[in-house]
Amino acid sequence: GMFHSEIFEGGHIHWDLIKNGVTLSNGANEAAGLIDILYLGVKLGIYPCLIFIGVGAMTDFGPLIANPKSLLLGAAAQLGIFIAYLGALGLSKLGIPGLEFTQKMAASIGIIGGADGPTAIYVTSRLASELLGPIAIAAYSYMALVPVIQPPIMRGLTTKKERMIRMDALRTVSKKEKIVFPIAVTAFVALLVPSAAPLVGSLMLGNLFRECGVVDRLSKTAQNELMNIVVIFLGVSVGATAKAESFLSPMTLGILAMGIVAFMCGTAGGVLLAKFMNIFLPEGKKINPLIGSAGVSAVPMAARVSQKEGQREDPSNFLLMHAMGPNVAGVIGSAVAAGVFIALFG
Repeated sequence: GMFHSEIFEGGHIHWDLIKNGVTLSNGANEAAGLIDILYLGVKLGIYPCLIFIGVGAMTDFGPLIANPKSLLLGAAAQLGIFIAYLGALGLSKLGIPGLEFTQKMAASIGIIGGADGPTAIYVTSRLASELLGPIAIAAYSYMALVPVIQPPIMRGLTTKKERMIRMDALRTVSKKEKIVFPIAVTAFVALLVPSAAPLVGSLMLGNLFRECGVVDRLSKTAQNELMNIVVIFLGVSVGATAKAESFLSPMTLGILAMGIVAFMCGTAGGVLLAKFMNIFLPEGKKINPLIGSAGVSAVPMAARVSQKEGQREDPSNFLLMHAMGPNVAGVIGSAVAAGVFIALFG
């Protein structure tokens, strides 16, 4: 009696069943259960926004503010999202049984390439809730596999000389800049892509908690207690509703395959844009292409991978703070891409 799939049939919330109870096959009436109530947080897009408040409270946007060029690298790493979206539509055209994806399904699959679990869940809950289980598991699995997936791509697309490029130390960012940044980004995104405002606004609210310096208790709560509680609720509700018949199917395998393609293309997009930018940058101001791979928004794991790969070639080269710029830009980029999909297909 903890979960009743009838309440969420057809991808919609049947509020009358929550209010009046569910009629069972034996004619008995049963009230909505614990998982039903927790799952509302997923269906209504509440949990991803709360997680983004916590992510914002843990994020230092200083490296991005100090080096605005890294915003472009974060944007380039979202290439994987759109390639996977087109790939899913392409698979549908082949007419393979079990691999027929609608526009909304393809958009939900594509967002896996942003390497951002909450964003993937937010978009899927709005566009293709029937795929929520497979997409959530694919998104979080590939985020965990960042140190395995990214290094071969990074080494394959760069030369030894490029991997050894040293970058100037970042300038010190003032407190005023750090406070103005989240306000300015929220206003800009809300005007440009209003459907991305819930995610980006939540991210920037959390960051404002961190940077304003007058609500330390709220900042610490968002980083720890709030994040931990919401992740438990999210994991329990998504996990409990992931039925076996949803996973043991060609469609799930197709989603997993497209997810890894999206991830690899996102990594390659960031690295290749950094190489392209170097064509126009003077000697001494060039970007180490390894930081481009951090544009996928697995914070801070992707930045650590850039640092580790750089130190393989030159142990005294420190890329971590440079890589954090594209890394946090990727969080904003994936939220904006999510907003674009919701605006187009929602």
